[in-house]
Amino acid sequence: MMKCYEGKIKGQGRKIAIVVSRFNDFITERLLEGCLRELEKNGLKKSEVVVAWVPGSLEIPVMAQQLAKKRTIQAVICLGAVIRGETIHFDLVAQQAAQGIARVALDTGKPVIFGILTTDTADQAYKRSDARGDHKGRDAARSALEMIDVMAQVKN
Repeated sequence: MMKCYEGKIKGQGRKIAIVVSRFNDFITERLLEGCLRELEKNGLKKSEVVVAWVPGSLEIPVMAQQLAKKRTIQAVICLGAVIRGETIHFDLVAQQAAQGIARVALDTGKPVIFGILTTDTADQAYKRSDARGDHKGRDAARSALEMIDVMAQVKN
């Protein structure tokens, strides 16, 4: 018979860190609110969540790494909003943030969730942080909880 691992979305007793970019905070505050709401909905207490604000999305990986190294933290959720402008800055920031976050996950062996919006317009970012619809902050919270559970199953 085949062994199958599948994570459940449950927050009770978990300890999660969230790193949030202050740049484009008109979007990242919405992402954070939705993320916190979803974590609470799934059983996490406020005392089990740590939030760290950083200047921009490029600074997220180093803070995520510092938090992921803490023994008590089981997952790190990274929230940001990179909105395309008139220069290649968008491409550089989005790519480096994604690579940095992936590296932190691989280096620490912990779930480090990529919740950075990379959109062409502010309107697209608003749509992806809408409490009544598609909400990437909520999705990031669910991903973190599921990954903590499935990784614990594989470890045991």
